[in-house]
This record gives sequence, C-alpha cells and structure tokens, in this order.
Amino acid sequence: MTAGLGKYGPWALIAGASDGVGAAFAEALAAGGLNVVLVARRQRLLDEVAAGIAERHRVQTLALAVDLVEPEAARTLLQAVEGLAVGFLVYCAGADPDFKPFLDNTITAAEAMVQRNCVVPVQLCHALAQPMVQRGAGAIVIVGSGAGLVGGPNMVAYGASKAFDMVFAEALWSELQHTGVDVIGLILGKTDTPALRRLEYERGQITSTDQVPAGAEPAEQAVAAALDNLTNGPTVYAGDQITGAAQLLASLGRNEAAAFMAQAINAAMGK
Repeated sequence: MTAGLGKYGPWALIAGASDGVGAAFAEALAAGGLNVVLVARRQRLLDEVAAGIAERHRVQTLALAVDLVEPEAARTLLQAVEGLAVGFLVYCAGADPDFKPFLDNTITAAEAMVQRNCVVPVQLCHALAQPMVQRGAGAIVIVGSGAGLVGGPNMVAYGASKAFDMVFAEALWSELQHTGVDVIGLILGKTDTPALRRLEYERGQITSTDQVPAGAEPAEQAVAAALDNLTNGPTVYAGDQITGAAQLLASLGRNEAAAFMAQAINAAMGK
C-alpha cells in the first residue's frame, strides 16, 4: 500500500489530520517515507499526532493549526509551506457536525461548509498542483462522501459541497491525467471516526463514544482504498458498502434516487 510513495514526495499535506481518516492518511503516508504537514484546528491534538508519527516513522512533521472556515485559511497554509516540495495533497476536512434540517440551522453554518469543503480545496489545488505538474509527479486526494451522490434531508449544504468535491476531482483528473499528477476523489461510506461517534452518541444511536457505530468501516480501510488506487481515478469508492450504494443510486433516475435517499434517512431517524 505504501510502497512507491516516495515518487510523490518529499512532503505530503493533509488537511483534517487531527483524527479519523485524515490522521490515518498521515500515518500511512509517513509509513511510506513522506514528511507530513498536518492541518486542523486544534494545535494540541495536532502536536500529539505529529509527535507520534515522528517517533514511529522517523520523518519530519509540521503541525499547523488553521481553521479552514476562515477566509484567509488557504493563504495562511500556503505561506506556511512555502519552500517545501509538497507532492501529495489530501483534503479530508469538512465533516458535518450538525445533521439537522437546513432551515433549523444557521446560514453561517451553511456558508462555513461551502468555504471549508469547496473554496479552500480549490485554492489549495490551484496553488499546489502547478509545481507538481512542473516536476512531473504528484498526487491529490479529495475526500468525498456518499452524501454527495444524491441530495438528502439533514445534509443539504454538506451533501451539495461533497457533490462539488466529487465533480471537482473528476474534472481536475481529466486535465492532469497525462502530467504525472494522480488525482482521485475518494468517496466514503459510513466510516468510523470520532465525529461520527459523537454524532451518533448525541442522537442516542450508540451508548458511548467508545462504541463503533453499526455498519461503520475502519478509517484505515478508506486510506488503503485510496493508496491502492491512486492511478485508477478519477473516482474511488472506499469499500463494498459505498460501491453498492453508488451502483444502486446510479440505476435510478435522479428523482427516484432523491426520493429513495429521503425515505432511507427519514426511516433511520424514526420518522
């Protein structure tokens, strides 16, 4: 899985690296010999992740506490990594902490989702892909979600932002596929992360945040799917569960798929 990652190096930047899938990506890329830039909001947690990675893999680490909702987030990140040869970008930020109806939430929350999931990855890819193309080697992984396959209740802005990410990755792949830069959109299904555990605990679906949510697949499985399929873009599904869901939704018309998604989510919520 991690063999051959050196051709992309020497540095990888992982946005959303403090836990969950992002932290698993950082671990795997460091195991492959890449130095890692870890990006998330919480400096203390980032420092702990960075220290563990440095000790286990003997690579260089840089922990940057940046809130990707802020308008200048991308500029701040790019200034911090100026001079580093970033050859691998993983954009894994942007989970939905709310899962509530669009009109029951604030417009600020929706705008933050668009900023974090759409604007910042576009800005980072535009800046970091250019030197990758010049070197003739690089990799970009944009982490998406099954929520982006079709619109559904309680994730209006989130699902739309993840649909953007999927199409953005596909289009970027179409332009860069012959440059030596590998691009994939990694579509996650239900994945065991701290964010999901907190959400299901708050909804009463699990009794403790130490419990694995039913049907959730390990974060490491998603990372393995990505690293095993970097040259098989533009879209990679992280496991059989999401692959099957995508095939089912694709077999339906858009209206039927949206109705199916609404029924499935409402049933899961007991409505």
